[in-house]
Amino acid sequence: MCFGFNAPGALRRSLEEKGVDRRGFLRGAVAAGVGVGLAGMGGAAAVAAPATQAGRPVPPGLISIQLYTLRSIMRGDGVDATLASLANYGFTKVELAGLYGRTAEAMRSTLDSLGIKPSSSHDGISATPAALETKIANAVTLGQTHINVPYLVSSSKSDWERWADQMNAEASVARESGLKYGYHNHAHEFTTDLGGGLTPWEIFTSRLDPKLVHLEVDLYWAVAGGIGVGAADPVGFAIDTILQAPQKVLQYHVKDRAVAGDFADLGTGTINFARIFRAHTPKEYIVENDQPDVTPLQTAEVGYNYLRTLRF
Repeated sequence: MCFGFNAPGALRRSLEEKGVDRRGFLRGAVAAGVGVGLAGMGGAAAVAAPATQAGRPVPPGLISIQLYTLRSIMRGDGVDATLASLANYGFTKVELAGLYGRTAEAMRSTLDSLGIKPSSSHDGISATPAALETKIANAVTLGQTHINVPYLVSSSKSDWERWADQMNAEASVARESGLKYGYHNHAHEFTTDLGGGLTPWEIFTSRLDPKLVHLEVDLYWAVAGGIGVGAADPVGFAIDTILQAPQKVLQYHVKDRAVAGDFADLGTGTINFARIFRAHTPKEYIVENDQPDVTPLQTAEVGYNYLRTLRF
């Protein structure tokens, strides 16, 4: 969930419409984390010591963090202090979720001084052509390479078709400025029945132009979507989602899932990220935790270190 959108609420509504109660969904999450986990998802014990695994780590230049994770401390003077801490942890990239009361020029100056590049951002689908121009102009000023729509929700098939067509049009304009334009998923795209079993994800993957629009796959929500549709292997569902999409999957949101379904810091949950990373390698691995248990900065530090020590 980014930019404050109620992704859990959208998933809950889609499940209720399909006759799945929330407690039943959580029981499925527990089964996935414990039963399937040993072979498919990997339990907490399986990911607690990633350095012992064979393979290669995520290169440091491919690691980013979604600043929504740190929203509670990205205020006033806390913005500079938070970004400085991220630089100290090793982050050289961030994904923006707004400008925190600053202009694009001022934010660029701060990030440049810390050696951090805002390679990506979450910006909603544009309400007007002028809003699209501003969104693109800010991204160019900031030196971004990617711009992503973070969230859309509706139970109407025509809405999803209209949004896909609009994203194709916006992506065409963004490409003229050297920007890659993408969509970031939650779980309801997989679980919402728009009629006859058709889902928003099926509309998007069939209607979004693969030459113009890429996907930023949120791994937590893809796994949650797998659980929501009753997949026996939720991580396998996420992998199939990635591999079967006509669009390129250029970015991951790397977000862990506790056995009971809550958000978790990387390496403390149930998702077998090494398995996913072996199946597909994106251009950027973006740390995220919608609701950090301790502090946002601990989540950031743990996330960076996890990706640097995980082998796949």
